[in-house]
Amino acid sequence: MMFAVSELKEGLELPRLTKPVSQENINRYAEVSRDFNPIHIDADYAGKTPLGGTIAHGMLVLAYVSQMMTDAFGRHWVTGGELTVRFKAPARPGDTLTVGGQICRVHSSDDREQVTCEVFCINQNGETVLTGDTSVRFRKNENSR
Repeated sequence: MMFAVSELKEGLELPRLTKPVSQENINRYAEVSRDFNPIHIDADYAGKTPLGGTIAHGMLVLAYVSQMMTDAFGRHWVTGGELTVRFKAPARPGDTLTVGGQICRVHSSDDREQVTCEVFCINQNGETVLTGDTSVRFRKNENSR
């Protein structure tokens, strides 16, 4: 569900996205990113660390946030979105992650709108995996599509 610029207002919730995390997805991400750190792909190694098992790449979780923002803001997110996050807990195989957020500020200038959002990612137990802030810029009188 993409928002039109005219719909943007403080407090508006972003469309939530739910993603399962599996070791297979983590392994595929390792292949694509060429990040073969054993904490992500080697269960024996990872099991002996304080984390107690493999964890998803942080950038994989960020991709889910970006997907949610693209769903909400379309090409404006892709061409001019900004993201600042803090990782709070690892995402693990078997987790189901929910990504969401809300608009916390809409700022107008002469020819632009800037939308600032708070975003989050939680697992199936309600534990916070990630929190952050995003911003998206629009030209006034332009649809988000």
